[in-house]
Amino acid sequence: MFQTVDIDYWLRFLHDLPVIDVRSPSEFSKGCIPEAFNLPLLSDAERAAVGTVYRQKSKEEAIALGFDFVTPKAGHYLHQAREISSTKGIIVHCWRGGMRSKSVAEHLCKNGISPVYVIENGYKAFRKKVLDTFQQPYKLRTIGGYTGSGKTEMLQLLKEAGEQVIDLEGIANHKGSAFGSIGCSTQPSVEQFENTIFWQWKDFDLTSPIWIEDESRNIGSVLLPHELYANIRNQTLYFLDIPRSERAKYLVEGYAQKSNHTQGIEAIKTISRKIGGQNAQLAIKLLESGEYLQVAEIALHYYDKSYLRGMEKRSPERVKTIPFNQVNITENTKSLIQFIEEQESYG
Repeated sequence: MFQTVDIDYWLRFLHDLPVIDVRSPSEFSKGCIPEAFNLPLLSDAERAAVGTVYRQKSKEEAIALGFDFVTPKAGHYLHQAREISSTKGIIVHCWRGGMRSKSVAEHLCKNGISPVYVIENGYKAFRKKVLDTFQQPYKLRTIGGYTGSGKTEMLQLLKEAGEQVIDLEGIANHKGSAFGSIGCSTQPSVEQFENTIFWQWKDFDLTSPIWIEDESRNIGSVLLPHELYANIRNQTLYFLDIPRSERAKYLVEGYAQKSNHTQGIEAIKTISRKIGGQNAQLAIKLLESGEYLQVAEIALHYYDKSYLRGMEKRSPERVKTIPFNQVNITENTKSLIQFIEEQESYG
């Protein structure tokens, strides 16, 4: 017989077990538990048909139709679950821990898979846990700076050194500017973005600081959870002050290798009203002739002003400016750590 466990027990004691999500493909694609396997009990069309019968006829007839859809797939579920399950067991869940997850769990138990656990209240409970987590206070070390300061790369170096890091742009598959999608894969849904942040966050020691990059609420098409965004804005910002010319060089090294002219032109067009029509036309002309450094200078003039406006909304005492001569990831990271440690030692 399967065992029902609540969300906290699962995350504390069973989080290393493989997870089967039996919701429909469209439910799964909207948002899921990271690393879960989708083994849908019903296809999207079948789920819609069952829902129609439930509304127009009765619960009993809807259940009967569901069994008609599911029965031919029983062997397939069992085969797939055996490939997924570990010797320690397997987790099953649906939207709210109801008939779908329990029927699959019972089927697996009857056919030799053990132990099988069902998450109480299912994915709904997981989502509540995700959103509740962001409402709690955390000690953040927020790295800020104008576009091209190498903030993301510094976070990666800190992570390699064993620090607790959340790379929001990495999770969002976007670098946060009009050019931010260049070289990145498709962005996740807002829901999945939140789920993935939580999935990394849950393993942190919350008595120690978490490194994070200063972001606007939007990163491409996804939104930061409101509470997390507010927490970032209310804590100390460590601002990397690097000359624009040096940042332009650094951007050219990164973007020019990953982009093509079509992507770059489309990015310039999206900010043409903000940088001015003449500047946009000039930037496109320079891009087509391979003058990437000048294009970067034009774009940075706009992005610097935009970032400065956002930074001015912070309390001045919460902004600590650290000047650097160039974008040197290794040396700047060392200096940043030293600066923060000195600041914190002074209280």
